[in-house]
Amino acid sequence: MSNGQPTRRQQIEAALLHGGPEALLTGCEAARLHGLSRIPDNGRFHILVPQASHIRSARFAVVERTIHMPDAVQKHGLRLAPLERAVLDAVRRWRRIDPVRALLAEAVQRGRCRPAELLAELNSGSRRGSALPRRVLAEIDEGARSVAEAEGLRIWQASGLPTAVWNVPVVNNDGRFIAVPDAWCDEVAMAWEIDSFEWHFDAHGYARTVARNTRYAGAGIVVVQTLPSRLRDDPAGVIAELRAAYKAANARPRPPVRLNPVHAA
Repeated sequence: MSNGQPTRRQQIEAALLHGGPEALLTGCEAARLHGLSRIPDNGRFHILVPQASHIRSARFAVVERTIHMPDAVQKHGLRLAPLERAVLDAVRRWRRIDPVRALLAEAVQRGRCRPAELLAELNSGSRRGSALPRRVLAEIDEGARSVAEAEGLRIWQASGLPTAVWNVPVVNNDGRFIAVPDAWCDEVAMAWEIDSFEWHFDAHGYARTVARNTRYAGAGIVVVQTLPSRLRDDPAGVIAELRAAYKAANARPRPPVRLNPVHAA
């Protein structure tokens, strides 16, 4: 007890106490406690309680009654919903697709959730608020692992180039790993990398990117690098660059490289 403003932790504990002994923290704050970061903060805490409960939302505690109470996950001394449920409980309440893409892509990209698990969780609950998550999971299932790659997928389709595959390892004929390009046009051995600063240029990312590009060059692969901002601001320019690179790649002998979906990078 004190006269100061309650801390975030105290607010979470108060929300769970308000919900009763079976209450679970879900949504944005639970996803954050599970270790994800691409989450807006609205200062409210979403909790799940059994359908038979008569507890209602109060101040910063948003109470949802549900017949699909998941098993609790103990983390940081708190009762949380499993990550798949927490993430979907968050995005069901959002009305803009980019934040939905960002959070679901982060969960998948970090290996914390599989798309099939997210879809199964989505199918097990109410259809309310499920349209945007379903759309994003369909994009992820096609191979787009970030907001930028989802935008890139639409640009590639608009370019008129042969169908690309996404996020599949490429190796040389001896099976030596080269890279996992964001998009790959196997017909001419051309790679497209959408190099986002946040996703690829962390403390060690720059060195990894330089090493990747060196492997591309050594294997004779034509590679196009695009910043995510250009996908939004200059899609026509990006399409022109992809077409020009494809023309250049098609004009030289195809190097001895191939896809290897089972390769573990």
